Amino acid sequence: MVKHIGVLTSGGDAPGMNACLRAVVRMAIYRGIQVSGILRGYAGLLAGEMRAMDVGSVGDIIHRGGTVLRTARCKEFFEPENQALAAGKLKDAGIDALVVIGGDGSFRGAQALMRHGIRIVGIPGTIDNDIPGTDYTIGFDTAVNTVLDAINKIRDTATSHDRTNVIEVMGRRAGHIALLAGLGGGAESILVPEVPFDLDEVCARLLRGHDRGKLHSIILVAEGAGSAVEIGKRIEEKTGLETRVTILGHIQRGGNPTATDRIWASRMGAQAVEALLRGQSNIMLGVRKGELVEENLDKALTERNGLDEPLYRLAGVLSI
Repeated sequence: MVKHIGVLTSGGDAPGMNACLRAVVRMAIYRGIQVSGILRGYAGLLAGEMRAMDVGSVGDIIHRGGTVLRTARCKEFFEPENQALAAGKLKDAGIDALVVIGGDGSFRGAQALMRHGIRIVGIPGTIDNDIPGTDYTIGFDTAVNTVLDAINKIRDTATSHDRTNVIEVMGRRAGHIALLAGLGGGAESILVPEVPFDLDEVCARLLRGHDRGKLHSIILVAEGAGSAVEIGKRIEEKTGLETRVTILGHIQRGGNPTATDRIWASRMGAQAVEALLRGQSNIMLGVRKGELVEENLDKALTERNGLDEPLYRLAGVLSI
């Protein structure tokens, strides 16, 4: 029987984490289960930073970005002795199940706790949308819309000055933000780490657009594909077109979550509690073809979430 659930947010923050936390806490209380929030992820767990949560603890947070539990990256948690120590902290607090909201690194930490007898449910929270086993991760939709808003603003000034603008977005290992924002924003080229690119072809596309009278061009670069500063410099050298570079950086992590992120986060948080009460463990909640699903956490951590190649090809066709 699950009598006491812990919840933590770990890794990079993502808009919608607060909505998810709210759902976990309130569903647990509704089902008569005690719930505790763990501050600062695994670092806070090792330090014993826990607090009892009630209905009021998660009031007025569904619309807020970031995470009220705060988060941290914790290298010490990779050590087996610290994993055992953390599991002991949970047991000492009477916590027999844990909901972890985060990315793949957070889930690996969760599995370490499971090996010490803690029931685990993972909820994918990362703006990168790079978790296998799910079509969607909490925060991704908000991040894409943040980038789209930036593209719209940059296009205004680019048109006024007849410039090419290179915009760097987050995505060291995955180009999902760049792809969707680039397709939605009408970028001329989208450079992602999954697909090798030919800068000469990128420049040729720019020149063809310029020759037919285009007043601006947008190149979207996922950070894992290369340095936007270096790419922008080389484009200007090769084409002679005035080029500016914008690095959006951590602005993509913040802001009020979209309706999509709030709704899926709420559904996942509630379902996590229900899954634990059914005796489930070592699972991750996800979204497949518009449906909420439960995936084996081992499977989610061994597979790879690749780029949507047909969508990438479509973006190239539509930007001719």
